Amino acid sequence: MIYLLIVAIIWALSFGLIKSQLTNLDSNFVALVRLGISFIIFLPFLRIKKLDSKVTLQLILIGMIQYGLMYISYIYSYQFLLAYQVAIFTIFTPLYVTLINDILIKRFHNFYLLYAGLSVIGTAIIIYTDIFQKDFLLGFTLMQISNICFAFGQVFYKKVMNQNLQLSDKSIFALLYLGAVIITIPFAGFSTDWNHLILEWNQVTTLLYLGIVASGICFFLWNIGARKTDTGTLAVFNNVKIPLAVLFSLLFFGESADVLKLVAGGLIILLALYLNHRLQLNNTE
Repeated sequence: MIYLLIVAIIWALSFGLIKSQLTNLDSNFVALVRLGISFIIFLPFLRIKKLDSKVTLQLILIGMIQYGLMYISYIYSYQFLLAYQVAIFTIFTPLYVTLINDILIKRFHNFYLLYAGLSVIGTAIIIYTDIFQKDFLLGFTLMQISNICFAFGQVFYKKVMNQNLQLSDKSIFALLYLGAVIITIPFAGFSTDWNHLILEWNQVTTLLYLGIVASGICFFLWNIGARKTDTGTLAVFNNVKIPLAVLFSLLFFGESADVLKLVAGGLIILLALYLNHRLQLNNTE
C-alpha cells in the first residue's frame, strides 16, 4: 500500500499544477508531451527480446487506453473545471475498478463494492453544491471517460502481469507509454497549432515534472501497487488523492471549497480504507 499512498500524494499536487500552468496550451499537446517524456524515461529499461508478441500487443493496448485515452479526456476537462473539481470527479473510478474486475473474473465481491461505495459517498459529500455550475455535465462526462480508461488499465495490467510472472514491471513498462504516445499523436497533430506554439519556462518545467515524476515514475509505482494489493484497497486508494488534491488547491493554488465538507468526506474515505484493511487482516489470520 505504500506505493499507492506515495503516488496519491504526488498526484494530488498535480491537479493544481495543470490548472495553474498548462490550461492555455492545447490539452492533447500536453498529453502527448507528458507521455512522450515518460516513454523516454523508461525506454532504456525495455527488454522485449524474449517477450511474446501477444503480450507485447496487450501491453501496448493497455497503455493506449489507461494512459493515452485517459489523458486525452482528463486534461481536456481542465478547460471546464477547477482543479479540485477535476480531482473530485474521479469519485467513480473505484466503482469502475471493482465492476471491471468482477466482470473479468465472473464473480461479484460485495465487500469490495461496499468499500468502494463508502469512498464514493465520502467524496460525493464534497461536490454536492458544485453540480449546478456551468459546464458541469461536459466536465463530468470527460472525467468519467478518463476514469473508465484508467480503471480498465489497472485491472487488465494486473491480469496480464499475473499471467506472465517471469516479467518485471521495469522491463516492459515502456510499452505502455509507447501505446499512449501512439494514440495521442494523431489527436495532438490535429488539434495543436504548431506554427504558433509558445512555451514559457514555467510550463516547460511543469511538463518535465509531470512527465518524469507524476506520469513516469508514479504510474509505474501505481501499477506495481495494484499488483501487490487487493481490489478493495486499490479502489479506495483511487479516491485518497481527492481530499488531498482539494486541500492542495486551497493552500497553494488559490481555489476555494467548503472545508467542513472536505473534512467530512475525507473521514469517510479513511473509514473505508480502515475497514478494508481490517478485513484483509482477518482473512489472513
